[in-house]
Amino acid sequence: MANYDAYEDSPRAGSLYENTTVINVSKTGRIVSAAAGTSLMYIGLAGISKSPVKALGRMLVGGYLLYRGLSGNCPLTAVIENNIRPRHARAVNIRSTFRVNRPPDEVYACWRKLDNLPMFMAHLHHVEVKDERYSHWTVKLAGDMKLEWDAEIVEDRENEFVSWRSLEGSAVANAGKVSFKELEDGGTELHVVITYRPPAGFAGAGIARLLNPAFERLVRNDVRNFKQYVEKSPNQI
Repeated sequence: MANYDAYEDSPRAGSLYENTTVINVSKTGRIVSAAAGTSLMYIGLAGISKSPVKALGRMLVGGYLLYRGLSGNCPLTAVIENNIRPRHARAVNIRSTFRVNRPPDEVYACWRKLDNLPMFMAHLHHVEVKDERYSHWTVKLAGDMKLEWDAEIVEDRENEFVSWRSLEGSAVANAGKVSFKELEDGGTELHVVITYRPPAGFAGAGIARLLNPAFERLVRNDVRNFKQYVEKSPNQI
């Protein structure tokens, strides 16, 4: 068994959607905020006896700027970005279990040869295998558009299961796992889980429109096409 990394039952696609916005001020912005905040606090304290209200206002603003500079967090920026940033788009999640009338070793070998996948998956334009762990994937979308990313095998147990995921920073987060269970009559039960998820932000919103229900139906059909492909083309294994 090749265990490249700890793998959970649910497909993962790196930490693409786990980033936090707690620190949302640039280094330069923090320096400027801290300096301005310190200055306002000093001016406010110096003038508190002459004009308490004005001094208090300066100290409040100065305190906010000091917090912004020292913590790197700007609550006002977070509120504005939260209101205008597109929400995470709905992922394409495929789960399918079906029977293939071929033994597990043949079925596993066919799927594990990743450059076979475009032969029965119409949404895949090309899969270039770089080595035993890494590969480069290209997906066809509507309007002759294509998305490309690098992926890695996460865990691989011969004739039992194989799992993969896109690398950090990919244009689209893709992950999947295929399990192979031997049946009493020599056939194989396949359990397939595949996920496509667009990234957050405005660019992700554009990709999300391409990963639409039509694309999801295409992927579902592609998964089922594997049965016909492997049963009729054992010489491809």
